[in-house]
Amino acid sequence: MVTVEFLGPIGKPPMEVGAATLAELAEALKRVEGVSEWLGTSAVAINDRMTTDRNAPLCDGDKVSILPPVCGG
Repeated sequence: MVTVEFLGPIGKPPMEVGAATLAELAEALKRVEGVSEWLGTSAVAINDRMTTDRNAPLCDGDKVSILPPVCGG
């Protein structure tokens, strides 16, 4: 299981998800109300390291952060 944290305006508490790769995790998160609409525009970090590799392996205990785009000055 990996812990998924949703930052910024997503507004969801962290959740535990079983997935072997980032692509599998994305498929699981598409079914979560209030999360699916953020998946296409958000950056992703695994254990605080940014990644764009959808095939990145996930291990038990990993933390995946979903970082939506933000505006600011």
